[in-house]
Amino acid sequence: MMLNEHCQIECLDCGFRTPYHPLVTTCSHCGGTWLKAVYDYAHLSHALPSRLKERPFDLWRYRELLPVMQPAPELRLSEGGTPLIRALNLGMMLGLANLFMKDERQGPTSSFKDRQAALSISALKTVGVREVVLASTGNVAIAYSAYAARAGIKLWAFLTSLVPAAKMREVALYGTQVIKVTGSYDQAKQVAAEFARQRGIYLDAGARSIANIESMKTIAYEIAEQLGEVLNESAETMEGGQPRWQAPDWYIQAVSGGMGPLGVLKGFREMYEMGWIDKIPKIGVIQVEGCAPMVNAWKQGRDTAIPVQSPRTNIATLATGDPGRTYTLLRNWMLEGSGGAFESVSDEEAYRAIHFLAKMEGMSVEPAAAVACAGLIKLVRSGQIKPHEVVVMNISGHTLPVERAILGEGWSRNVVVSEAIHAGAEEGLLAALSKITIDRFPRIAIVDDHPEARRLIRRILQSQGEYTLYEAASGREAIELAQRERPDLIILDLMMPEIDGFGVIEALQAQPETAEIPIIVVTAKELTPAEKDRLRGHIQSLMQKGDFMSDDLLDEVRALLK
Repeated sequence: MMLNEHCQIECLDCGFRTPYHPLVTTCSHCGGTWLKAVYDYAHLSHALPSRLKERPFDLWRYRELLPVMQPAPELRLSEGGTPLIRALNLGMMLGLANLFMKDERQGPTSSFKDRQAALSISALKTVGVREVVLASTGNVAIAYSAYAARAGIKLWAFLTSLVPAAKMREVALYGTQVIKVTGSYDQAKQVAAEFARQRGIYLDAGARSIANIESMKTIAYEIAEQLGEVLNESAETMEGGQPRWQAPDWYIQAVSGGMGPLGVLKGFREMYEMGWIDKIPKIGVIQVEGCAPMVNAWKQGRDTAIPVQSPRTNIATLATGDPGRTYTLLRNWMLEGSGGAFESVSDEEAYRAIHFLAKMEGMSVEPAAAVACAGLIKLVRSGQIKPHEVVVMNISGHTLPVERAILGEGWSRNVVVSEAIHAGAEEGLLAALSKITIDRFPRIAIVDDHPEARRLIRRILQSQGEYTLYEAASGREAIELAQRERPDLIILDLMMPEIDGFGVIEALQAQPETAEIPIIVVTAKELTPAEKDRLRGHIQSLMQKGDFMSDDLLDEVRALLK
């Protein structure tokens, strides 16, 4: 292992610089405790691209821009290099053609905190640290525990009692000393700091740690590379033959203390300075309503956040009441040019987002990641995120295990197979399963000439209801289907070849057997007043594509089918 001799620490208060060392946490010139890492960007802007071509796609790909130059191979767990996945269904629902998810669930312990643990433990191991104290709301303790176990470092984890018991058990499984603090996360940090001070043990400094912030910026570098490949396949290349990198228009992440977006924004600022990207993205910082000191300060125009003394949220991983200077740094950087927004969502909105991310995109995510998704929805609905913009959302972790509050009651059905049917096991099992669907479910026809639109609406309905679904790809097919199957409801697009939606409505209502079938119109067309008058009295609801979410459509369906 080797520290990066070209990495220097710069004090944010006085600008004094000194070589990087993991145990240096204050400025020797003014005593300031907020430091940042700086590198020879002018040199690396030309020298580094040609070196990347042969390197694996992981966190250490950018080692010249990290404080640790050569990590010990035995400490590595394939950290970083997570996939960037296009969110097709969610993007269609929101009207965003270029919505991507940075899937940090793919880390060694299933969260983006693996980056932080990998770099920080490597740096501390390099200088002989044998014992570490940290406070955590769950994911940090799990990630650090895994890497500390490989490094032979003893870890003390102070966890607030709000952390789910399953996460506490996982921390303990690695051999970490777990101290459960009955109190808030900020109180747990205070207890951990005092414990470390009395025993003379290294204390993880969170956002004030050079290694922690530097680890987070690797997310930005990966996103820029990955977007460059996806969106600029035929574009000009960087020096050294690398594809032209691209920053998104927006980067969205849920925050507790704000370390993640602070590090990611630093990464984008570095790439902009080196000429690798042509803009710095706007940052969407999302908090839960029950603990949103940054959002409150932003909306009040304050440059410092007033701490929330008693967080009121079930999402423990985001319950940091006092973000300290992190908010001020984020705010200043955003106001200086990158732009963005701070927004909050309720626990209920986050839990709803967990459901449709799983059911729309096949992504089982932790509540914190769902907070980011719910915030994204708010920013789109408020018009701050535009349909043409490229958006990347951080899927910060996996929901392992699924918490009871997310699913609620009634999430499973029981089938009892009697011993009496042992001789005819196949018939008995089929009979038992048939009892689950013995009721006649509502029958819905989906009419749209675009297969992806039909697929999306079908997926929404299947995700939350037991419906018998039919599809038609044209107005003529829709009329024939309605006459043949007599569905209980029709979800109808207006813009179709041959016979459009208006024609379908007129044809159906001209026949007594189909005249009473309720119709929901879902269209991307901006209707004129005359067209709206033409529909009035003939349909039950009008929805704009890209402007409805699953709950909106399902509420309409359920109301009509009662």
